[in-house]
Amino acid sequence: MPAVPEPPVEPTGNARGAKGIREVNAIMDLALRIGEQLLSSGAGASDVSAAMNNVAWACGLRGFNADVTFTALTMSQPRSPDEPALIQIRQVRYREIDYGDLTEIDRIIRDVVAGDIDRVEAAARLNRVSSTGHARPRWLATLSLGVMGAGIGMVLGGDWLVVMVAAAAAILVDALQRRMRRRRLPGFYQQVAGGLLATLLAVGVAATPAEVSPSLVISSSIVMLLAGVNFLGAIQDALTGFPLTAGARILEAFLATAGVVAGVGGGLQVAEILGVDLGPVDPGASSAAALPLMVTGGAIAAAAYAFSAYAPYRSLAPIAVVAGVAIAVYAVAFDHGFGIAWSSALAALLLGLAGYPVASRIGIPSLVVVASGITPLLPGLSIYRGLSLLATSASGALLAMATAAAIAIALSSGAILGEYLAQPVKREARRLEDRLAGPRLVGPHSVRAVRGIRRRSRKQVEKEPG
Repeated sequence: MPAVPEPPVEPTGNARGAKGIREVNAIMDLALRIGEQLLSSGAGASDVSAAMNNVAWACGLRGFNADVTFTALTMSQPRSPDEPALIQIRQVRYREIDYGDLTEIDRIIRDVVAGDIDRVEAAARLNRVSSTGHARPRWLATLSLGVMGAGIGMVLGGDWLVVMVAAAAAILVDALQRRMRRRRLPGFYQQVAGGLLATLLAVGVAATPAEVSPSLVISSSIVMLLAGVNFLGAIQDALTGFPLTAGARILEAFLATAGVVAGVGGGLQVAEILGVDLGPVDPGASSAAALPLMVTGGAIAAAAYAFSAYAPYRSLAPIAVVAGVAIAVYAVAFDHGFGIAWSSALAALLLGLAGYPVASRIGIPSLVVVASGITPLLPGLSIYRGLSLLATSASGALLAMATAAAIAIALSSGAILGEYLAQPVKREARRLEDRLAGPRLVGPHSVRAVRGIRRRSRKQVEKEPG
């Protein structure tokens, strides 16, 4: 007697009809891969969560849950009370930041939300972005980091020799760390090696007859190693309701900075063994630079950082202008007695206000403008100073760490407030406030702002056989 074939099992719950198990898995995979790219490129957890929700909703998925942590992304789709939920987990492995790829992914998200492309085409475009290399050679990125180091040296008030040493240190440290990354050495050891190399360069300069402050040379040379960006991202995650991710980023920031402190300490020990007199070394030292020099240096540093992160060429000049104006606001406010925290907040508020229209004008995510423009203002030197003073002055270390926290909170809150004021709050976005809280630095506000998505989904269901 021939076997009777079993009837096909129909999807249940939200997976019924057009959204079978395979389609649900494909949608979740697309949303998770997009979230992975965004998180590894420096996007905040709130932006990643909103992007995943937007993509899944636009592709027709309903009743799903998305969760973002520091190292993993999770999506689940309950099928029915008597069946297990569909769950996908994707580990986030950090890769080199590429703002060019981030821009392309932002376009994919917007096209999916607008209904211009379907899930299959979005996945194909995402595959192309993931499989292609950087838009420019790696050696150009290394040179641009040298330019960034020179710009930071100008912001800190260094003379031409300090600027040159800072540029050379940035290039050499990047080359060294790139070799160490190829050997898969942990980031802490890369930071130790970078701090040691930068300090040895300062020792070499101090051994010459040149009149230069070793403290200022060291401070300018290690800025690119300091984890101000991670600390800033941690505060942003804490402000937007992701405390676990914020805690993990803070720990990573302190560990990275501790590696720099260890490397600098080793370099100072080498100087003592060699008999090179550096004099009293002031951790995180800086001097007062003239306003035009600070503005120029900040603009150069921001544009060079964006270039090193493979941002589109069309974005470099606007980023330099916005960063230069932000540095000017910071300097003027500080000179008028606002204090370092309030001055940083005003500069970041300007970046947030200008970042959205500028990014929309040139077709890039506002994250690229804000993250690049805020680079010269980061609190990395204060974190470094605090950790360096732990062994000698507990009160000084506590003051420096409090200053670093105040700067980071001021920069994050100022930039986020600027985005709140700059981005139009539409009626459709307000309806999703409980799910997509906060301004978007990557991607659109809300998928429901696009009319006709539900109607198209219903028509697609009606066309399906059975």
